[in-house]
Amino acid sequence: MSIPNNLKYTKDHEWVSIDGDIATVGITAYAQGELGDIVYVEIETEGETLDKEEVFGSVEAVKTVSDLFMPLSGEVIEFNEELEAAPETVNSDPYEGGWMIKIRMSDSSEADALLDAEAYAELIG
Repeated sequence: MSIPNNLKYTKDHEWVSIDGDIATVGITAYAQGELGDIVYVEIETEGETLDKEEVFGSVEAVKTVSDLFMPLSGEVIEFNEELEAAPETVNSDPYEGGWMIKIRMSDSSEADALLDAEAYAELIG
């Protein structure tokens, strides 16, 4: 299973890519594998400022609906609109085309608490 070294991770199975004060967020290959075929991604928080661990949206798979949690505090500045027409991209390309939101971080020091690839690999066993 792919766990890119250049990303940070949460215990809720989200990945985070940080560029300056912007964080791009998606769900990991492990998470999409556990959920199964993703049929819908719902993000209605664009333009809102949310705290770390608040729900920013949900992913609907054939068998379940799962909440998505903010890995960092900040403003949701962009939603990957490609997922409206092709939510299955999260299954086929979770780390590139399947990204979900971009956040303008309120406190970049929160990123220090995220897991690196090695710690995330240990978490999922």
